[in-house]
Amino acid sequence: MEGVPLLVALRDLEQRMLLPEVRADPLQLAPLLHPNFVEVGASGEIYTRDEVLAEFDQSPPNYAVWAQDFEVHPVVEGVALLRYRTAHIGESGQLTRFVTRATLWQRNGGSWEARFHQGTPTGAFAKHAT
Repeated sequence: MEGVPLLVALRDLEQRMLLPEVRADPLQLAPLLHPNFVEVGASGEIYTRDEVLAEFDQSPPNYAVWAQDFEVHPVVEGVALLRYRTAHIGESGQLTRFVTRATLWQRNGGSWEARFHQGTPTGAFAKHAT
C-alpha cells in the first residue's frame, strides 16, 4: 500500500472487513486484526480478537452493509483513527441499523491492522456516495 493515500488504504481495508464472506472466514479476517484487537460493541460489551473471529465462523451474516463518510485522523507515525458511518441494507434496499464507527489502525510491519473498534448506534442518515 505504499504510495496509496492513508484514507484510501484504510477505507479499503475497513470495507473489506465489512464483506460477509470476509467476516465468515477467519483466514481472511485474521490478518486484518492486530493480535491485541479489542472491540466495544453497541451493547457496551468488550470482545476480543478470538471472539470476533468466531462470531460468524463459516456462516456469513445475512445482511449487506453500506458505509460512507470516511474520515482519517493520523495519531502518531503508524497509528491512525478511521471514523465512518454504516447501515444495514434491507431486502428492499432501505437502510436500517445506523451506526457511527471508529477504528484505530496500527501499522505492523508493512501492513495495517485494526487495533480497536467501536460502533455506536446513531440516527438515520441519507445514503450518498463515499
